[in-house]
Amino acid sequence: MDDIIDHATGCHESVHFHHRGHVLARYSSRHGHLTRRLFQLYAGLALYGASSALLVRSGLGLEPWNVLHQGLSERTGLSMGLVLTLVGAAVLLLWIPLRQRPGLGTVSNVLVIGAAMDAALTVVPDAHAMAVRVLLLTAGIVLNGAATGLYIAARFGPGPRDGLMTGLNRRTGVSVRLVRTAIEITVVVTGFLLGGTVGVGTLLYAATIGPLAQLFLRAFAVPSASDGSTVVAAGQPERAILRS
Repeated sequence: MDDIIDHATGCHESVHFHHRGHVLARYSSRHGHLTRRLFQLYAGLALYGASSALLVRSGLGLEPWNVLHQGLSERTGLSMGLVLTLVGAAVLLLWIPLRQRPGLGTVSNVLVIGAAMDAALTVVPDAHAMAVRVLLLTAGIVLNGAATGLYIAARFGPGPRDGLMTGLNRRTGVSVRLVRTAIEITVVVTGFLLGGTVGVGTLLYAATIGPLAQLFLRAFAVPSASDGSTVVAAGQPERAILRS
């Protein structure tokens, strides 16, 4: 009888420890999953700011929104990073009538990219030789694509400018492609008139950032915490970012 009790107790303890081990494994997996996503988010945002600084130092043309940021910086005397942050906050206010909901990635986008850009601009000098300028331009575009893939794959919400595009799409019924084109033409023209740099780099960026971001988005896709599958650009905002 004692043997039966001991055996039953042993089985119960085995099941108990197995259950505890399963729970701990799931907790560890989820904790590691969240840690990776947070790392990707902030690494991507910091790299985005640094890559934009490389484009500034190349002097061959900026991405559309940074043409506006540079123009405003020239007119106000504020640093580009600070202007980027202030414009991002202003755009985020436009989410209210569009009924958009910001995520951690949205708020972090406003706070981190500008600071990272200003930090990079303090250590990367102006380039004068054309070969160096072309190298900075190329590196800036490629790293910007990698940064975009990193922070979008983290799935913490779109940036304020991307959310503006998708919000207008939902409220007006106009295609994301047309909304994005209209917004980016507006910011480029406005930024150029204010003194921002438009050049071959602007065109090269527009032509290549979509494919580059999609490539890196797949490379940095984070496995789902529940089943280990990977989700790439799940949801409308992420897909809209990469449409041209």
